[in-house]
Amino acid sequence: MRTIDRNVPKGLQVHLILDNYQTHKHPETVKWLSKHKRFQLHFTPTSSSWLNLVERFFRELTDKNIRRGSFPSVPDLIGSIEDYLRVTNNDPKPLVWTATAESIHEKVRRGRVALETVRNQSAKTETHH
Repeated sequence: MRTIDRNVPKGLQVHLILDNYQTHKHPETVKWLSKHKRFQLHFTPTSSSWLNLVERFFRELTDKNIRRGSFPSVPDLIGSIEDYLRVTNNDPKPLVWTATAESIHEKVRRGRVALETVRNQSAKTETHH
């Protein structure tokens, strides 16, 4: 985050979207964030399947535009990304959601059962040591 802090103009707020891992709770991170109030953390909800589309978009951008590119400067990189977006947006492909609410709820239920099974096995292992 120090790099972001140095590179983003001081007057701007910085909003970071993070997976809901524990990294942001590390004492060093908490200390740093307490001194850098312009950084706002937003966490993805568990089982947030819509974010897969966001990740997929960035994967496509990386694979089709950035990975094999050569960018002598940040403005060149930004220009390349903007060109990619212009071309992509000229022929948009709308998302057609095919999952039903029931199928999503069922997957969440199965995931919770699996997680509870793992927790129970872990608790049994800890009590036997």
